[in-house]
Amino acid sequence: MKELTELQQKDLQYIFHPCSQMKDYENLPPMVIKKAKGIYLEDELGNRYMDCVSSWWVNLFGHCNDRINKVIWEQINNLEHVLFVNFSHEPAIELVERLHKVVPKGIDKFLFADNGSSSIEMALKLSFQYHQQTGAKEKKKFISLANAYHGETIGALGVGDVDIFTSTYRPLIKEGIKAKGPDCFYCPFKKNFDCCEAECFSDMENIIENNHKEIAAVIIEPMVQGAAGMKIYSPKYIKKLREITKKYNIHLIADEIAMGFGRTGKMFAMEHARVSPDIMCMAKGLSAGYYPMSIIGITNEIYDAFYCDYLEGKSFLHSHTYSGNPIGCRIAVEVLKIFEEEKILDVVAKKGEYLRKKATELFANHPNVGEYRQIGLIGALEFVKDKDTKELFDSKERAGYEIYKIALKKGALLRPLGNIIYFMPPYIITEEEIDRMLTICKESIDEYLANKL
Repeated sequence: MKELTELQQKDLQYIFHPCSQMKDYENLPPMVIKKAKGIYLEDELGNRYMDCVSSWWVNLFGHCNDRINKVIWEQINNLEHVLFVNFSHEPAIELVERLHKVVPKGIDKFLFADNGSSSIEMALKLSFQYHQQTGAKEKKKFISLANAYHGETIGALGVGDVDIFTSTYRPLIKEGIKAKGPDCFYCPFKKNFDCCEAECFSDMENIIENNHKEIAAVIIEPMVQGAAGMKIYSPKYIKKLREITKKYNIHLIADEIAMGFGRTGKMFAMEHARVSPDIMCMAKGLSAGYYPMSIIGITNEIYDAFYCDYLEGKSFLHSHTYSGNPIGCRIAVEVLKIFEEEKILDVVAKKGEYLRKKATELFANHPNVGEYRQIGLIGALEFVKDKDTKELFDSKERAGYEIYKIALKKGALLRPLGNIIYFMPPYIITEEEIDRMLTICKESIDEYLANKL
């Protein structure tokens, strides 16, 4: 193991880091971040890193954003927390009032939780209980897409399908039904998601047609399957799904946790299909990377199924200690103000086009980039061993991880998803910083390939 700083030693003595094999830290010890500003992180040794993945997709407006810092200080000195049962507060009320103006039409009531996985658990429970209380007691199953990721709590794993997260816990999981999802890079119909008719919907359609009496809800990551490898698919798939779920009294749950709040170029990804879900889960960008918080939006129809005299036993008894926390709510209010006042969707459109142009110039003819795909301010490289056959590098080579380590030395935080290298930077990134991010990525790929020779 390389020589460690005192803080690194203490970290490794006590901390079990998430989503890690701790033995890897022998060769790549944790970088202890001392401060951050804008898109840059700075560690205890003075090394700076471009945060090209928005610290797991949450940081929209840069680290230590002056506007958000100011309102946090104001809120802390006024009210830090209060239980959210029989009590409320102005930040929560202002938040849902503002949120109601930007969510898809039909989302009219809101519940609070404290992270994305928890919001998924709540959404599944809401759908199940709704059907139990409205005379459709046989509706107890959920459908999700192959390669889906909806979080890592037990209920969320049941509708997930990324094996690295689910395989160990299968004895504990109540498995949902998995439909073949859109996989546009390997499309069996030889189509492109920009102009197809979502022919791949056929598997989902067959499952619903044959099992609709048992199906409570279908849950999707609209437009992009994130942890599956930033798989972008057609909005026509979502339109078809909305039509058939309405036909059979099946809830459509939109997991907007990663793709909401402008990331795909729309405020919410469902807008690309111009349809509304029955339940919508929001987190990550909701609080701009500052505070663990999530919100579930539902229709009045679902809300009404729980509204009755207490003794009828139809209350939704799901709570979190920090639900509706005033600090988180005040941050989220400021996030929505920034979107409106700084015209963030226009910013995303402009910078997204610049990213597309530059990434295409740099990678279109690269022999090991099978595809560059993009939506909004999400770009992804399909890193392949053979461009013609689309053969992947053997997973044992950990190609993405090796490229990640090289990029860190060059000053960029790129955290690939397997062999998928993606860009999901804060919206404040400049054109010059986009250029540098892409250049570091290419240099890191080429250095990895050269090291293999």
